[in-house]
Amino acid sequence: MYDQELRNLLEKLRDEIENTHSVDEKGRELLRELDADIHDLLERSEGEKDQARFSMIGKLQDAIEQLEVSHPDLTAILSQVSAILSNAGI
Repeated sequence: MYDQELRNLLEKLRDEIENTHSVDEKGRELLRELDADIHDLLERSEGEKDQARFSMIGKLQDAIEQLEVSHPDLTAILSQVSAILSNAGI
């Protein structure tokens, strides 16, 4: 269930990133990196996912801090992804 919930949230996050247009350059770069990480994570086999999940944590926190005021819907999803990864011990 954890993996399916994470996959659903990551897909929702990808959609939200694609539809976010009014972001400064730093925010846009964070979103591009997260989008690449999400794509990579969704494409990996189960055994390869832990390292990819670990690398996303810092980027998620940076994006949350950068975008929390201007894009609350996006940061809500980022927070959910971060919580799932944290609850999994990653």
